[in-house]
Amino acid sequence: MSTLPTIRFSELDLNALSGVEGRLAVLVSPQGEMDAVARRANRLSRGALTRLVGSARFAKAKGGEVLSLAFPAGLAAEALDVVVLEKKASALDARRAGAALAKAAEGAAITLAAGSHRRAAELALGLALRSYDFLPHKTGEAAEKTLGAITLLLRDPAAVEVEAAPLLAAAEGAHLTRDLINEPANVLTTTAFADRLLELSALGVEVEVLEEADLEKLGMRMLLSVGQGSATPTKVVVMQWKGGETGAAPLALVGKGVVFDTGGISLKPGAGMEDMTMDMGGAGTVAGTMKALALRKAPANVVGLVGLVENMPSGEATRPGDVVTSMKGDTVEIINTDAEGRLVLGDVLWYAQERFAPAGVIDLATLTGAIIIGLGHENAGVFSNDDTLCGNFLKAAAAEGEGAWRMPMGPAYDRQLKSRIADMKNVGGRPAGSITAAQFLQRFVKEGTPWIHLDIAGVAHVKEDTAYAPAGATGWGVLALNRLVRDAFEAG
Repeated sequence: MSTLPTIRFSELDLNALSGVEGRLAVLVSPQGEMDAVARRANRLSRGALTRLVGSARFAKAKGGEVLSLAFPAGLAAEALDVVVLEKKASALDARRAGAALAKAAEGAAITLAAGSHRRAAELALGLALRSYDFLPHKTGEAAEKTLGAITLLLRDPAAVEVEAAPLLAAAEGAHLTRDLINEPANVLTTTAFADRLLELSALGVEVEVLEEADLEKLGMRMLLSVGQGSATPTKVVVMQWKGGETGAAPLALVGKGVVFDTGGISLKPGAGMEDMTMDMGGAGTVAGTMKALALRKAPANVVGLVGLVENMPSGEATRPGDVVTSMKGDTVEIINTDAEGRLVLGDVLWYAQERFAPAGVIDLATLTGAIIIGLGHENAGVFSNDDTLCGNFLKAAAAEGEGAWRMPMGPAYDRQLKSRIADMKNVGGRPAGSITAAQFLQRFVKEGTPWIHLDIAGVAHVKEDTAYAPAGATGWGVLALNRLVRDAFEAG
């Protein structure tokens, strides 16, 4: 499992800059203004920064970019990195600049002489988020790659370290989410997934694993129908963080954890099926959020529930045309076995409400290709029955720079889910596919329970680098959910 690189917060000593090894980074405004640290590095490097600031290269640079000078004279460092950043930069601008610096460093040790910059903690978060690589299945030289230490040189390192601690907790949560989503399905079976979640108990999270016999007794036939074609057992893992007032209703986070999705009998095309190792992205995001909350000891009650299952075709698999009964008691005609995520979520949503009577419920799933057609890879689809909870989440997502866009819902879409032989169908056809999926899920939300459905199919795993992550799993949602808990659900 990946961990954050070593991050140190140290006292700034201008006289020691010349001896810094690895990569030395300083901050310069887009207008070319240098603080005392950059001026010192400029003198030591015999005016290299002055020449850079006066160049056409710098004139084209934008805030948040990093310009590098290799093997600068007068310095022991192998590179002098110039981070272009306003003195009054926003939190997100500073975070992006830190991430850009980590990307430029490519895993080498970094010493950022941030001095007294007001956004030093956000710079640290950006560095931590982008300092990630998934290497457990590499061999040879690639397997030996390690992330160099990150050192921030500061006027008041103790204060910045305190400010950065909860931010780095969120980064650790995001790294866990990435690890889980990047892991291949032959390694991250439902059993292995549950075992990794049990490790959160070391942080104070109460973790419980419900096995197939337990799920059968509870009547979770929708969930069980998804996995009945696989030799891998279906499970539900319940994670409770009790940091708030005793007895206070928790926020419930519910995640789809399909560790591999072939589509079942409604088999997917072969091209691109290897990407379906990421179909447990909702469960991975819930796990990462729970880790972040535990690491920062959030004063809130939050319960995370994930349905872990594998969707495979076999002689035991659910067929199109079958009718299954949910834990709630509603019957569902299975039209397409590749619309399995909503079956997983429906039963777990109902169980979460029956057992915990939560103050609100948020479910997350890589649910539909339709949301990618609508929103691409920039925004998750947000569906909700409650303007207040939805508004709080959208505000948190915007503050963390995680794209999210509210989508419409309404009873008119329910017509597409009507079944001739059961209470509902599990698909409503191609038109408004992500909306009808949300309408299906809403049937398993009790009246009066604030609820959000997040369709993260387009943002959980991407083919190209993002600002904060290499290609692959992004960790989207951990920071937004962590902030939502902080801003709207914490005691006091």
